[in-house]
Amino acid sequence: MIIDFRTYFSNYSDHLSGLLNKLDLNKLNLVIDILLEARKQDNTIYFVGNGGSAATASHFSEDLASVGRKINCKLFKTLSLADNTSYITALANDYGYDKIFAYQLEQLLQKEDVLIAISASGNSQNLIEAVKYAKSKGAATIGMLGFDGGKLLTLCDYNIHVKTKIGEYGPVEDIHLFIDHIITGYLIERLMQE
Repeated sequence: MIIDFRTYFSNYSDHLSGLLNKLDLNKLNLVIDILLEARKQDNTIYFVGNGGSAATASHFSEDLASVGRKINCKLFKTLSLADNTSYITALANDYGYDKIFAYQLEQLLQKEDVLIAISASGNSQNLIEAVKYAKSKGAATIGMLGFDGGKLLTLCDYNIHVKTKIGEYGPVEDIHLFIDHIITGYLIERLMQE
């Protein structure tokens, strides 16, 4: 029997609502504090991800960079390392796909910068390499993860974990984008009051 679209819609939206209700607000608040401290200290916040998570990395980086501009206050310094197609493909071709983010960080990362690794599986080797490099240089590492969290769940200093069945990319990616919007929206409201 073919499922009715309305039923599918209702099931999917109920599932998303359940995932949102399970988010650890203390961890979200801690990430907000880390981002505010990076802004205060003029540190850069880097974003990395693959596929749909690369799009979220770009989106989150742009949204966070725009916070200060929208309310005319000090800016967040952000950069998505998933955005330079020429450089990424050159690094992948010459050194291997596993190095596309770590090698960019070698040129850019400063102690006490922040790296946000976005991944549904938490097992992408290029993200693991980037997180290891960032940690070795004293940067804070944050994982935005899904499924069972993968290797990044314990490797990152901090994490926001959308726990789902393995393979549920859509719901994980939806919640990750929601996290971008809830954090940046909250930061606008908070910084307007300072």
